[in-house]
Amino acid sequence: MAACLLAVLSPLVALRWPAGLLLGSWRLPILIWAALGAQIVLIDVPLPDGFAPALHLATYVAALAFLWLNRSVPGVLVVAAGAVSNGVTIALNGGVLPASAAATAAAGIDPDHAFANTAVMDSPVLPWLGDVFAWPEPLPLANTFSVGDVLIVVGVAMVAWAGARPLRAGRPTPSEDEAAPVPSDR
Repeated sequence: MAACLLAVLSPLVALRWPAGLLLGSWRLPILIWAALGAQIVLIDVPLPDGFAPALHLATYVAALAFLWLNRSVPGVLVVAAGAVSNGVTIALNGGVLPASAAATAAAGIDPDHAFANTAVMDSPVLPWLGDVFAWPEPLPLANTFSVGDVLIVVGVAMVAWAGARPLRAGRPTPSEDEAAPVPSDR
C-alpha cells in the first residue's frame, strides 16, 4: 500500500502532478474503493471462520472488474496482471497468499495474526508467486511482497505518469490565443 502511494506521488519528483490518475474519469471507482476498504477490514478486524478468505477473494473480483472497465488507461493492464497473479495464487491456496518463511521472518510478521492474508503454508500451490520478497525490519513499514505486488506498483506508477501534468509556479502564462491586450497611448 505504501509503495502504491509512492508510485502515485512519484511524478512530483519531476515537478509534475498525477492529474490523469487523480482527476481522470474512472468507470465505477466504487469497486476499487470497496475492495481496498474490505482488505483493510480483513487485516484489522476478526471475522468468522471461512468468511475472511471468501471476502479476500471477493476483493480481487471487485478490483479486477474495475481494472477491466478501465483497461484503456495506460498502465492499468500491468496492474491487472499483478492482481491476476495474486488473485489466482490466493484462490488456489484457499484464500491466502503463500509466503516464504524467510521473507516473513525478515519482515517480522506475527504468524498468529487473526486473519493472515499472507501466511507460510506447508504445501502451497505456485509458491513462487506468493510473498517471497521482504522489506525487512528495522526499515519502516516492514512487510512481505510478491511478483504480483511489484507489477501492481509498476502499473500504478505508469498510470500516474501517463496523465501527469507540469506543476506551475505562480500564475499560468497566457497562450498565444489569449495574449494580454497591449495598452494604447491614445
